[in-house]
Amino acid sequence: MKIKKIELEQVAGFKDQWPKQFMDEIAFVGRSNVGKSSFINSFLNRKALAKTSSKPGKTRTINFYRINDKFRLVDLPGYGYAKVDKKEKEKWNHLINTYLNEREDLKEVFLLVDIRHEPTTLDKQMYDWIRSSGFIGFVIATKFDKIKKGQVHKHIKAIKDKLEIEDEGLIFAYSSLSKHNKDVLEEQIQVILEN
Repeated sequence: MKIKKIELEQVAGFKDQWPKQFMDEIAFVGRSNVGKSSFINSFLNRKALAKTSSKPGKTRTINFYRINDKFRLVDLPGYGYAKVDKKEKEKWNHLINTYLNEREDLKEVFLLVDIRHEPTTLDKQMYDWIRSSGFIGFVIATKFDKIKKGQVHKHIKAIKDKLEIEDEGLIFAYSSLSKHNKDVLEEQIQVILEN
């Protein structure tokens, strides 16, 4: 899959702002500060397309990226950020849930987790929802460059066990710096879009 054209099509804080449904969408979801924006920038070969921050909770909207005028990558707000007031947190959760439950063009949801840490209870709940909604259950384990090569298998196994994933091949270790596994993910997304 060659990415030739990228456009930030819509930044949506409300359902009314979502783009019209006529294009396949692949969504990325994960905890605040898991590295979703860094992943998207790296995967799409752009330095500052998605806004990154050292402070969690930066993405408060659903961002729709139109790729090659053929499909959209959708960046959902991070969940589980403790320092946000309850009202704001409820708004984010409603936005995420509405999108995931009602978006007919949604072809697949990738869960992002930090490879260095065991997935949280919220990650497990999200993964269970992804599977029960009929999606395959792909996981991108970010920050791969921050662990020693000899520790990779141990960390992948911890993710596999916590999320109760049967097929380890559904977990992709990814580095936004080295773009480790970028080609494999591109191929996987191509397959998803063709089915």
